[in-house]
Amino acid sequence: MIGDITIGQYFPGNSVIHKMDARAKTVLSLAVIISLFVCKNFYSLGLVIAFILAIVIISRISFKTILKSIKPLAIIILITSLLNLFYGKGEPLVTIGRLKITEAGINTAVFMAVRIIMLVIAGSMLTYTTTPTDLTDAIERLFKPLKVFKVDVHSIAMTMTIALRFIPTLIEEIEKIMMAQKSRGADFETGGLLKRIKALVPILIPLFISSFRRASELAYAMDCRCYRGGEGRTKMKQVKLSTRDFVATAAVILLFAAIILLNSLSVAII
Repeated sequence: MIGDITIGQYFPGNSVIHKMDARAKTVLSLAVIISLFVCKNFYSLGLVIAFILAIVIISRISFKTILKSIKPLAIIILITSLLNLFYGKGEPLVTIGRLKITEAGINTAVFMAVRIIMLVIAGSMLTYTTTPTDLTDAIERLFKPLKVFKVDVHSIAMTMTIALRFIPTLIEEIEKIMMAQKSRGADFETGGLLKRIKALVPILIPLFISSFRRASELAYAMDCRCYRGGEGRTKMKQVKLSTRDFVATAAVILLFAAIILLNSLSVAII
């Protein structure tokens, strides 16, 4: 399960999505995520699903990788669906004690489950197709207006990107620690909930120690290279918006227009 977590990873490629400006990708990814919350029925949600799947196909990221990003959240998706299943209005189809399952409840449960899955895919596509360096640069440039309020934009962007970058490293570290503990007879899969929580202690302590050591080494390496933040620094790569970025922006605008139209033509689910 730990090895299935792919958040923060970058998959090199030569697709149109990979070549887009990181600033445009960041803003448009946020817009696509917002569009999922604008959807009020299955027609508009289906349109957004088709749009996101088209992005996946164009990016040439394998569907196996996409499924791996969803797998760790399966329990959360299931719990959310079950909670919505029993809160629908209308004539009950099935009654379990005081709980009732209605057609509206089923529709809402499916709608919420699909929405969460699409949220994960839309958010993952940004890190899958954008290098940590480009993502840092994009966040810094987008937050640049905040410098007027004396906000250290560069440090914020650097911190966010380093945190995102080290997620795969920490996952790999957890796997190594678990294998080492299992070789010493540790059991993480049997017993009650309390026993399993106690079994995590031999993993968490080495992980915290390793994380602090890694952070100290990174800080020392940056200090040795005379890193002083973004003040006065120049950019080796000058970025600018291209035709593909404007086409993608137009596509997202059309997507919002179509969602609003479909929302008005059909009954809302939520």
